[in-house]
Amino acid sequence: MIDIQVKNLQKFFVIGENLLDGLSFDIQEGERVAILGRNGCGKTTLFKILTGEMDYDDGEVYVNPNKRLGLISQIPKFPEGYTVEDVLRSAYREVYAIRRKMERLEGEMASGDPDVLKEYDALSTRFEALGGYDMDVEVDKICNGLAITPEQRKQDFASLSGGEKTRMNLARLLLEKTDILLLDEPTNHLDLHSVEWLEGYIKTFKGTVLAISHDRYFIDQIAERVIEIVDGHAEFYSGNYSFYMDEKQARFDLQMKQYEQEQAKLKQLGFTVERMKGWGINNRTLYRRAMSIQHRMERIKKTEKPKTERTMKASFGEKDFSGDVVFTVKNMEKGFGERILFSDVNLRVGKGERIALLGDNGTGKSTFIKCLLGEEDFTGKIAFGPTVKWAYLPQIIHFSHPERTLYDTMLYEKNCSPQVARDRLGQFMFSGEDVFKTVGTLSGGEQSRLRLCMLMDEKINLLILDEPTNHLDIASREWVEAAIEEFEGVLVFVSHDRYFIEKFAERIWDLEDGAIKDYNCGYAKYRSIREHERMAKQALPAPVKEKKEKKEKPKGGTKETDKLIRRLEREIEKQEKLIAEFDPKIEAASADYQELTRLLSEKEAAEEVLMDLMEQWEAAQE
Repeated sequence: MIDIQVKNLQKFFVIGENLLDGLSFDIQEGERVAILGRNGCGKTTLFKILTGEMDYDDGEVYVNPNKRLGLISQIPKFPEGYTVEDVLRSAYREVYAIRRKMERLEGEMASGDPDVLKEYDALSTRFEALGGYDMDVEVDKICNGLAITPEQRKQDFASLSGGEKTRMNLARLLLEKTDILLLDEPTNHLDLHSVEWLEGYIKTFKGTVLAISHDRYFIDQIAERVIEIVDGHAEFYSGNYSFYMDEKQARFDLQMKQYEQEQAKLKQLGFTVERMKGWGINNRTLYRRAMSIQHRMERIKKTEKPKTERTMKASFGEKDFSGDVVFTVKNMEKGFGERILFSDVNLRVGKGERIALLGDNGTGKSTFIKCLLGEEDFTGKIAFGPTVKWAYLPQIIHFSHPERTLYDTMLYEKNCSPQVARDRLGQFMFSGEDVFKTVGTLSGGEQSRLRLCMLMDEKINLLILDEPTNHLDIASREWVEAAIEEFEGVLVFVSHDRYFIEKFAERIWDLEDGAIKDYNCGYAKYRSIREHERMAKQALPAPVKEKKEKKEKPKGGTKETDKLIRRLEREIEKQEKLIAEFDPKIEAASADYQELTRLLSEKEAAEEVLMDLMEQWEAAQE
């Protein structure tokens, strides 16, 4: 059954320039489809057309009228004074209306009217079908998954930030049991735990999902099919993001090969035509043959030359670094009032390291970065190496003069010549009239791009990034990654983009419960360690009072005592050798957390056996 069908959809904002130009696709019931395309290609416009928020100029749009459709990016207005709890409970409007009717009928049931009993029975069945008896459990489950705390549930909805409102609205839509989910950048305001929970929810969701996302890891996890919007029309890929990338490259290579073969053939035929025309000046047969070949060339269906996406070409300027230690953090502590964000933080960073600072929203990651850069007060000490020069890209970009154009911003803030300003902006895909836009009118992604443009001119050896891929489309993210790959200095970054983390993190700082835990490994191994720790914690039995084994006592008589002492001494010697064998193994496994944990546990158990043998030996000596 088809849930969504779009045929030859046309939409333009400027006459003669179609944003969507003959867009056509079908979405079957229960499909999970990712909608990809560069920023500005019409993805969000398409979603607004599907929900009826925006009209279109031509074509046909069908959305199954028997299905409930919800769009995550839309945040409806709620009455003044509505708390987050009220917003979440608004998902059960019909359930509450049925419950009120049931309560009214309960007062009339004493009369024994069969019509009242029949109506009550029908309402009760409907109440149960809509999840009325389980709604408290469902609300708690969704809130736990999206990290909505009991304190937040009591807050006024109007007092929340835009990101928090988006998260609460996502929770409300999930509670509504929507049949068709339209997700427009759902991971932008979620931390890693919430994103992973959402992925698990979508995988088990029985309805249809269309997701616009630049989170490549997220698409890989949830998408069964990809639709890419290119020049206003749809291109189809029957797999997740990894499949899409491989297939897209294969299609490009095939089209380029066909194009090159056709061009070589046309060139050869053209040469033949010109020669035959020359020979045919005095020979009409040759001339007619030449014209026949020329007509055949014109009728050949030519393959269009595949377009290579325009990319930004720039790299970070690098300053030489002398020394081994870039910076050290000693006994750092930061809090606001009674709330301590983190304490007793001790870290040492050497040259060339690439470190990801991870943690849930609100744990203090951005605050830690600001402490590092001296923008926040704290207790403790941070010492930088004498030749360290850093650059910082914050999560929220601010320009001191938003009324200036991009061109003027470069001239004033970078103190460069007009030609250099133009060239640098061009490298970052700001060309033509774009350079005369005012900074304040730029999108979040464009502002990030402009700030990066200004950063990359500086000679630095420490680069600090706070959510560097937020608001960037996939092509821009790949460009930023290419620039960072060439950077040989120290990289410290905060990110929820798992694709980005997996690519660059060689060391993980995990900020949790007011402490930073240091993992000297990449993201995949870090995840494995965390999963191992979680399972070990779950498997840990409740502490019980262990019964001590009775120590072997001499049965009496000197001979028996001497035998026991000698036997214990042999066992003690054997156990000491066994314990000594653990040390080289532990040293060899220093980089493998799981193996190291196992060896240390075994060594600890062996030492307990040794202590027990020693106690028995002492008792025998007595």
